[in-house]
Parts: sequence; C-alpha cells; structure tokens
Amino acid sequence: MGLGLTLANSQVEILTEFLSLLSRWNRTYRLTAVTDPEDMVARHLLDSLSVLPYVRGTRVLDVGSGPGLPGIPLAVARPDWQFVLLDSNGKKTRFMTHAAGRLGLTNVNVIKARVEDYADDIGFDTVISRAFSSMSDFVRLAGHLCGPGGGLLAMKGRLREEELADIPPGWQMVDTPKLVVPGIAGERHLVVLNRDPQLTDR
Repeated sequence: MGLGLTLANSQVEILTEFLSLLSRWNRTYRLTAVTDPEDMVARHLLDSLSVLPYVRGTRVLDVGSGPGLPGIPLAVARPDWQFVLLDSNGKKTRFMTHAAGRLGLTNVNVIKARVEDYADDIGFDTVISRAFSSMSDFVRLAGHLCGPGGGLLAMKGRLREEELADIPPGWQMVDTPKLVVPGIAGERHLVVLNRDPQLTDR
C-alpha cells in the first residue's frame, strides 16, 4: 500500500471490491467527484488509511462519511474495531449500507442523520471527518459525541492558521501531523484535538 501498513491479501481484495462498487454506483449517483479508478486508489483508499496510526480506541465515528470515507477502508483494515458511518444524504447512506453488506463488514453500522441530531449514550473513542470545511463547526457539532478520553480527528489539505485559531473553548489542538499519501501531490494534514482537561461537562 505504500503507507507502511500490513494488510492481508483478503483485505486488499475487499478494498479493491469497494472501489469497484464505488465506481459503478458513481456513474449513476455521482457519489464522488473522483471518477478515475486509479485516482480513487490514492485519493480515497490511501488517503483514508493514512490516518490509521492516529485513530485510538476501538469505537470510531466517521462524521459526514459520504460514500464511506475514511470509514469503510478503516473498517476493512481493523475488523476488530466498531465503526459508525454517519451521513445525512440518502443516496450515500444507501451506498454505504449496500457496500458494507456486499463486503461482509459486520463491524460497520450506517446511520442516516445530521450530526447535530445524532446522539450516542456511550460516546466514541475517536470521531473523525474529512467533510467539514470549518474546524469550529466540526468541534461545535461533533464534539459532544466523544466519550471520556475520546478525541477528534479532522482530515485537511493545507492548514490555515486562522482556522486553527478558531477552535472553540474546551478543546486543545495537540498535533497537526503531515500525511504523506502516495499518489497525492498536494498537502495533506490531520488535526488532532483532545478535550481540555479542565472541561468536566460532556
């Protein structure tokens, strides 16, 4: 894969089948702007898997998952973890549900809902998204879904200082690692956020 990850042949086959499904559905439903299958490998699979070293815990929420990115590739790579894929778009949640069934991903649960309307009694170890344009919106709308000790991961291209400075109170930016994704020339970063230790109210 070029990311230093070790995957079984069966996992690589599942990821390949996922891209095949996405490509077929995309011709009708326009689930992603990326249409070339080779581009999909880099911009969807490898980009999604590049964040794996930063995902903590075994209960993960992918907010605004779209066609299942990064949630489905991560679920294939870590079959012992539980993933909830959240999106408000019906055609995208239908695709994710179909794909999870076809690929045999029993560790994936697809939910059609807006993030501000979704609630979870337990809370997640990691809440991740590459869909939010604004860090402040991501924290404001999804922060409550983190469980005790949980954190937020925001997938970004180039980092903008003004956006990082606009993180709402109660959260701390602890890291902004640069992601090196084979086949992607542009900048890719991850913003890692933890709750402020002084914040006691979930």
